[in-house]
Amino acid sequence: MTSSDPGRARVRVALDATPLLGYRTGVGHVTAHLLSALDARPELDVTGYAVTWRGRDALVAALPAGVRAATKPFPARIAQALWATVNVPRIEHWTGPVDVVHGTNFVAPPSRAPVVVTVHDLTFARYPELCTPATLRAAKVLARAIDRGATVHTVSDFVAREAQELLALSPERVVRIYAGTMPSMGGDAARGRALAGSSRYVLALGQLEPRKNFPRLVEAFAQCAARDAELRLVIAGPDGWERPTFERAVANTRHGDRVAWLGYVNDADRRDLLAGCRVFAYPSLYEGFGHPPLEAMQCGVPIVASNTGALPEVLGDAALLVDPLDVAALAEALQRALDDEELRAQLTARGSARVARFDWTTAASEFTDLYAQLTRGDRANR
Repeated sequence: MTSSDPGRARVRVALDATPLLGYRTGVGHVTAHLLSALDARPELDVTGYAVTWRGRDALVAALPAGVRAATKPFPARIAQALWATVNVPRIEHWTGPVDVVHGTNFVAPPSRAPVVVTVHDLTFARYPELCTPATLRAAKVLARAIDRGATVHTVSDFVAREAQELLALSPERVVRIYAGTMPSMGGDAARGRALAGSSRYVLALGQLEPRKNFPRLVEAFAQCAARDAELRLVIAGPDGWERPTFERAVANTRHGDRVAWLGYVNDADRRDLLAGCRVFAYPSLYEGFGHPPLEAMQCGVPIVASNTGALPEVLGDAALLVDPLDVAALAEALQRALDDEELRAQLTARGSARVARFDWTTAASEFTDLYAQLTRGDRANR
């Protein structure tokens, strides 16, 4: 995008666009919207880079029109192994000279320029047993970037506190910038109900991994299903390493025949499922932000979520918050959100107001200020 001030050089930002490739996880959606918001800032000249051996051809199509693509064939695992131990290869090998580097998903490469790295949560430090080997490898790259002086961006005040405690960072090394919400595209509630196979269903979104706490959700659902013959539980999200545990929970739970796992769904199906559900459930054990509940708020859906991690900070009084380890409390909250019409109306109204607090224009403005501070040397980074 051209600058509104021709006499002023734009800040050259190299931003990790790797999360845009392959199946879009929550981080992928966040990265896509952040890139679009930054592309609208006249002060910035943004390059999206991807360090990968495969999927490079998809990068250009995934980026906003004003963002340049920078990619060369290089295996990500080898790059991360090098970045965790030595300061090569520098990202300039892919991007050319830049003023700021932004690692959007824990991994920040070495660079001659100041570096900011986004930390979405501290699961790898707080609950390493819940992490995949890939996540633990990325944590080593993060540690090296911090040793080199990277500024840590967190997505919530909760994660900022966790980073200061678990990564031994001073408050000056950490900056919190909230993400925005995904643009509301509406949804076809009737189609969502058809996908779910019922006019009354509880929806949950997420990968089949331990942090999402789906086996306990299945138990809680069974208590509600015993009183509601039409009720179904629908879970949509990619396959994961907890699938065997999840399948055992479904098989061993009464009314397990009314639990449906749809696997990964595209954006249109996701919107329709959200629009058609009776309640959205998010009983995660640990979250650094929590985008899916905000999506549900945009659709006017009552939410039952955990009272742990960043969810109380993000959701406030616009959701029923419960102990994710207490199946009985989770079942009671689901039942109230399903049947109490006055409560449903209150949660919907509060959700509409709550979601307005998170917008990408504000996030892009705050990132632009952060990048400018780094280029001026106002923040200790290197």
